[in-house]
Amino acid sequence: MSLQILVPLLIATPGALFLLLGIVWLLGGYVSERAMSRITKATYALLTVLVAMIGWKMGTGGMHSVRVTLGDWFTVAKYGYPLTLLIDRLSISLVGLTVVLAGIVGCFSVRYLHRDVGFYRFFLLLHLFTFGALLVFTADSLDLLIVGWEILGITSVLLVAFFQYRPDPVRNALRVFASYRVADLFMLLAIFLAHHWFGTTSWAGWENKLSGPAGTLIAVLLVIAAGGKSSQGPFCGWLPRAMEGPTPSSAVFYGAISVHAGAYLLLRIEPLIHRSLIATGLVVFIGLSTAFLGTLIHRTSADAKTSLAYAAQTQIGLIFAEIGFGWTTLALIHLVGHAMLRTLQFLRAPSMLRDYHRMHAAAGGQISPSGGIYEALPSALRLWLYRLALGRGFYDSMVDRWIVAPLQTLARWLAIFEPPFLPKQRAAKPVTHAVEHPVS
Repeated sequence: MSLQILVPLLIATPGALFLLLGIVWLLGGYVSERAMSRITKATYALLTVLVAMIGWKMGTGGMHSVRVTLGDWFTVAKYGYPLTLLIDRLSISLVGLTVVLAGIVGCFSVRYLHRDVGFYRFFLLLHLFTFGALLVFTADSLDLLIVGWEILGITSVLLVAFFQYRPDPVRNALRVFASYRVADLFMLLAIFLAHHWFGTTSWAGWENKLSGPAGTLIAVLLVIAAGGKSSQGPFCGWLPRAMEGPTPSSAVFYGAISVHAGAYLLLRIEPLIHRSLIATGLVVFIGLSTAFLGTLIHRTSADAKTSLAYAAQTQIGLIFAEIGFGWTTLALIHLVGHAMLRTLQFLRAPSMLRDYHRMHAAAGGQISPSGGIYEALPSALRLWLYRLALGRGFYDSMVDRWIVAPLQTLARWLAIFEPPFLPKQRAAKPVTHAVEHPVS
């Protein structure tokens, strides 16, 4: 089987499964937990085999990259929306990581969500997420990448609000959705400018075109969009809120795949970033500042999942900095290793305390505490950092005061231009007469 068939088959399989199960659900059908378990295991086993076949054919054929053109989605005048998939050494690593970790999480979720009312819904969203992630990692242009990017976003939001019978998951999901929307505006603007100035958004088509102020602006916009997807910089507040979702979704979304999509985008546009000193400095600054804040908050978090969320945020910040310094191979290795580690830690989060006590007993009660470097700081500085960490950087307070409140005030001022609300008058009841009118 040729790569021109294997690559589309790999991408389309989870999407087709989502459509099939979604139609069954909408038609009132029912798939038992055992059948869903078998379908999920068979699907991800097939995807793993397909990834192995693609990697084998590329390795034995000496191919560094493979492009699969599926035509244009639509064409308007001289513009066409190309459907082109790209598999190279960067994307094959993340495609394989996605397939393996999503399969592991799927198998784990069969027992974790046993008899949960949202069992079917969870697996629908898991298959849709896998399709979106594979599309992101194999897209040959920003036009196609943003389709998978948005699928990742909507599945993330729906899984944060998975336990919708409680108000907190829904409230936090709306916060996550708002952060995604703001960050995605920067990517949409970058796509528009790339088409306007250079006529293309494909990786090969604009590699030698994006330079000067135009290239700098597009690079900065994409860096901000990547920060939004990976909870970095000004978007660092949504990741702990996403812990309201089920533990398996926290593992595959916010420990493994979705949260690293921003780092993948930076790796993909790394040549563009390093043509601009402003974009390079921005990546390093966002990564290091977020890593510093994340490691402080991580040490003061009271629950396991929130602590892991901030720990993941810290490592992703370091990956951003590595990309900014040009250490792309190290960043890719760091990304893959971190995704696997966080998946294991999130899945083991419910029994983390028990593991700690076992380690403590095995070590004879002599586990050395970490964070000794902070003891060298002045006491006043340590106290200030502790307050900063307890307040989680006061991120939510600043967002509410400087962004949410002004927007609400603006909305109230704009409301004066709306027509006044007129209550709907009740229709008068028809009057009935006892005397019949003669028929003329």
